[in-house]
Amino acid sequence: MTRPVEISHSGWGRLYQQLRQDCPSSVTLIRHKMKEKLGFVPREYRDWDNENLKWRKNCVMLDFYDEKKRTFFLMKYSHFFDEKNLQ
Repeated sequence: MTRPVEISHSGWGRLYQQLRQDCPSSVTLIRHKMKEKLGFVPREYRDWDNENLKWRKNCVMLDFYDEKKRTFFLMKYSHFFDEKNLQ
């Protein structure tokens, strides 16, 4: 498995709307089809800080399973991501 890509919830919402326009509905609604066609599945990520009693991170991670699909996806949709998350 390759390194996941981090995206904010608002960024994921915009990206998801774009994916719905670019792909058939079955790809965006069914996780195994998303993994098969786009090479990733999204997951919500939260990191709790016990000392300060607040969330350190609250974002969506895109877990890629194919490096070639990850590279193509980042080339096509890179304008939805911050540069610090793509290293």
